[in-house]
Amino acid sequence: MAKFVISALLIWLIAANFEIGSAAERLTEIEYFYLLGVFVVYVVLLVNNTARWQVVLNAIHAHLPFWVAAKILYISMFFNQTLPSAIGGDAFRMFLARKAGVDLKGAINGVMLERAATVTGLIGLVVATQPFLLARIGDNPVKYAFPALAVIAVSGLIFLMLLDRLPARLQTLKLVRGLGHLAADTKKLFLSPRYAFKAISLGVLGNILISLVAYLTAQALAIEVSVLDCLVLIPPVILITTLPISIAGWGVREGAMVAAFAFVGVAEGDAFVMSILFGLINVVFALPGGLLWLLGDYKREDVAEVEADIIDSADA
Repeated sequence: MAKFVISALLIWLIAANFEIGSAAERLTEIEYFYLLGVFVVYVVLLVNNTARWQVVLNAIHAHLPFWVAAKILYISMFFNQTLPSAIGGDAFRMFLARKAGVDLKGAINGVMLERAATVTGLIGLVVATQPFLLARIGDNPVKYAFPALAVIAVSGLIFLMLLDRLPARLQTLKLVRGLGHLAADTKKLFLSPRYAFKAISLGVLGNILISLVAYLTAQALAIEVSVLDCLVLIPPVILITTLPISIAGWGVREGAMVAAFAFVGVAEGDAFVMSILFGLINVVFALPGGLLWLLGDYKREDVAEVEADIIDSADA
C-alpha cells in the first residue's frame, strides 16, 4: 500500500507542476512502426536476460533448460510489472525454479546473484558513459555519484564473498549458514573470469537494450533525442528506479526521466509522457507472462509454501 501511495503521489506531483497538456497529445499521434521495434527489442532482451541467469546458475552448479528458464523469467516479469505483491517477481522466480528441479539454495542464490550481476553491469555501463554524461550535465555535483556507486558495488561484492567468515559460534544458525552458502556461490561466479565476464557483459548488454527501447519510445512520440542521449541518460534512470520504494518504478522513473532528459533539452511534459509510455509498454509486454502462469496450473498455496521455505531458510 505504501509503494502504491508513493507512486501515485510522485506521478501527481510531476503532472501538477509541469505543463503536460500539449505533450499528452503526442499519445494520440504515436508512430506504431517504432513500437513494433520496441517489442522486437524486448524479445531480444528476454533472451539476453535468460542467458545471464543461466550463466549464474551454471556458475553455482544449478541448471535449467534455456526455454524453461525463459518461461520462468517471463512469468516473474509479469509479477514484477503488474502486481503490488509483497512476494514480488523474484520470489516467484525462486518458486518456479524449485518447481523445475533446482534446489532451494540454488534457486535463492541464483536469483540474488543474477540481480547482482545485472546491477554490476548497469553501474559499469553508467561509469563507461560518464564522459558523455559530463558533456551533457556540465560541472554538476551529480558527476561524483556514479563513480561512488561503482566503488560501493565492488565493495558490496567483496562483502558478499566474506559472509562465510562469520564467527564459528554462529555457524549453527540457519541464517549464518545461508549467508555462508551465498558467499561461496558469489565467489564461484565473480572470481571465475569466464562466468563473471559473461554475466556482467550480459548485464551491460541488457541495459543497452533497455536504452534502445527508450530511444524507440521517444521516436514513436516524435521526441527528438539521439541513441547516444538514451544510452547515456537511461542507465542512471534505471539505476534510480531500482530503489524499492514504488510499484515497478512508477513515479520514481517519471521524476528521473524528467530530470535526466532536461539536460538534452527535452521539455518536462515530453519526458513525462515518454516515461509513461515506456512504463505502459513494459506492462503490455509482460502480460503474456501472466497467461503462462495460468496455463502452468500453479497454485497460490504452492507459492505460499515455497515462500515459507525461503523465509525459514533465513530464520535463525
